[in-house]
Amino acid sequence: MILVTGGTGLVGSHLLYHLCLKNDKIRAIYRTESSLENVKKIFSFYTTDEDLYTKIEWFKADITDVPSMIPAFVNVKQVYHCAAFISFNPKDYRKMRKVNIHGTAIIVNLCIDAKVDKLCFVSSIAAVGDSLNGGLINEENEWNKEQDNSGYSITKFGAEMEVWRASQEGVDVVIVNPGVILGSGFFNVGSGKLFSQVYNGFKYYTEGKTGFVSVQDVVKPMILLMNADVKNERFILVAENKTYKEIFDAIADAFHKKRPSIKIKPWQTAISWRIAWLISKFTGKEPLLSKYSAKSAHSISEYSSEKIVKTLDYKFKPIDISIQKVCINYLN
Repeated sequence: MILVTGGTGLVGSHLLYHLCLKNDKIRAIYRTESSLENVKKIFSFYTTDEDLYTKIEWFKADITDVPSMIPAFVNVKQVYHCAAFISFNPKDYRKMRKVNIHGTAIIVNLCIDAKVDKLCFVSSIAAVGDSLNGGLINEENEWNKEQDNSGYSITKFGAEMEVWRASQEGVDVVIVNPGVILGSGFFNVGSGKLFSQVYNGFKYYTEGKTGFVSVQDVVKPMILLMNADVKNERFILVAENKTYKEIFDAIADAFHKKRPSIKIKPWQTAISWRIAWLISKFTGKEPLLSKYSAKSAHSISEYSSEKIVKTLDYKFKPIDISIQKVCINYLN
């Protein structure tokens, strides 16, 4: 039996489709019935075969609640831990700690107790250290706790520490650190907003640079790693390092929309996030921009996927091709 946490999220739902192609016994965690519609939508992007979806045994539970999770591990041999809470809003820090660190600790403990064969954890490049010499960042770059890290970065690093604990307790583990994940189905949250914003005429851009990867190039290596003789290793998953301007332009071209043309400078975002924070204090609403999202919009970081390429002889899909496919699904 294969268990997937976060089965109704971007990575989890695309992962489930690819698992269903080759496996019959798949159990996935969900919290609300409405979220299951997201998975059906993702499956519809790939196939009209509704029988694939019926392979999934849906299990209602909360990864931060031990009693609800214990039955989910019955007869489980492989675990894909995709569940996470993503936010760059400082007020969400406690919730992120609860879900990302405490929740992962619970998953790890249950993996140990159930004697699962292997655990795959979806981390992030946010939990990888910065380059010290200006070169490409790889798996050997150490995360620096002394830096002004975002709450998300802190909690994903903390979650990785819990997963490494599993490796010391007899459970084989692999960790993947994807870049910004581009995929279909969640266009109102996270990286999906890049597509909806550009489609709706977004005019602004920054020249920050980071690693990008399609969701398919996240889930496929995950499955390959789980079925390979690879254990207790972490792998950066980045197809290409691109500026946000390049990504916005590629999305605009795919939609046949006007490219964003107004460059936003660091001092402008520095003022904007402070104004957004002040407004949120009075309105109670989520700020449109946070200190850390403003910072990331201008930071330049480049990542190397050489390790996963060599380990699996894996070839990533060009980002422009991935963007074109996502844009087609958006329009549909």
